[in-house]
Amino acid sequence: MMNSIYRALAELESTHRPAALCTVVKTSGSTPRHSTSKMLVYLDGSILGTVGGGELENRVRKEALASLQDGKPRNLAYTMADPARGDPGLCGGQVEVFVEPILPSPLLVVVGGGHVGKAVAHLAKWLGFRVAVSDDRPEFCTSEANPDADDFYPVPLAELPLALTITPQTALVLTTRGSNVDVAGLPALLDSQAGYIGVIGSRKRWNTTIKALNQQGISDEVLERIHSPIGLGIGAETPEEIAVSILAEILKLRTSGSGRSMQDPK
Repeated sequence: MMNSIYRALAELESTHRPAALCTVVKTSGSTPRHSTSKMLVYLDGSILGTVGGGELENRVRKEALASLQDGKPRNLAYTMADPARGDPGLCGGQVEVFVEPILPSPLLVVVGGGHVGKAVAHLAKWLGFRVAVSDDRPEFCTSEANPDADDFYPVPLAELPLALTITPQTALVLTTRGSNVDVAGLPALLDSQAGYIGVIGSRKRWNTTIKALNQQGISDEVLERIHSPIGLGIGAETPEEIAVSILAEILKLRTSGSGRSMQDPK
């Protein structure tokens, strides 16, 4: 089983999939598994390996899924003595499990492979993102049109969640050609786990999009998840400047930065 875990870890690297590695790091007394026992927990909740089964494993699995959401490791300690007081077992020992989220390079998906989309893809690649381009116009969704992209998804926006796995580490940047494209595709994206959804355009265009989505039954509260107009207010005009604005906002949110000038004493 250990070899299977290591092979699965290598596969995560090659397929850019997330998972959480759970390792028994310390035991004392009677416990269901020995130290170094390992379990992988995938984003859909499926597992490979075991840290002991039963309620102990169920609790570790839940913490592993939470670590894939917030990207933070966990050191879990359990006493296996008295289920009546909340312990996950009764074999009498103590066990510690370290949970480590294994996250691929963050994925930035540019939807709309035109001038701004191309500039966003170029800057995102330089910043270390894995970059994908999606466009329902096949001619914009090629390595010739967008040489900085790693993957291409020539599908309508609404079908994008079916074409790739969208995780909390995925940023969706919609540099689309009009509100009608956004209205048709955003409901599917809002059902995904994307960590960032941004839509290009003026406030007027976004207000038009909001009204149309409200008519589909999508509440303003749900739409607050979307960043539009996209980017930070740096007075950007050219595609390259707009790309800087967009990536600055994404980095700000990823690092919990303030977005203020560094010389601001506050």
